Amino acid sequence: MIEAIAWKYRTGSPWEDMPSESGSWKGVYTRLRKWALDGAWERVFTALLAQADADGDLGWVVAVDSTVVRAHQHAAGARKKGLWPASQKTMPSAVPVAD
Repeated sequence: MIEAIAWKYRTGSPWEDMPSESGSWKGVYTRLRKWALDGAWERVFTALLAQADADGDLGWVVAVDSTVVRAHQHAAGARKKGLWPASQKTMPSAVPVAD
């Protein structure tokens, strides 16, 4: 089951293209979702991190490349609420207003 899930994410293929040796793609997908919802993947990841840290195999390197960091549209000065106000006349009309 884990190999089937790994295959899907390793190849980037659609679920429907999963090899028949892996069983039904719907079954694999359902199991993946169940494990994600009940926190199984988080527990596995936490245990693997703890083991790697205890063995001294864990090294953290964090790098942020500014070419892939984007600001949210509101950070760029976009209007936050509602529509822009209607354009105002720059000069009042000399024509009297109709009754």
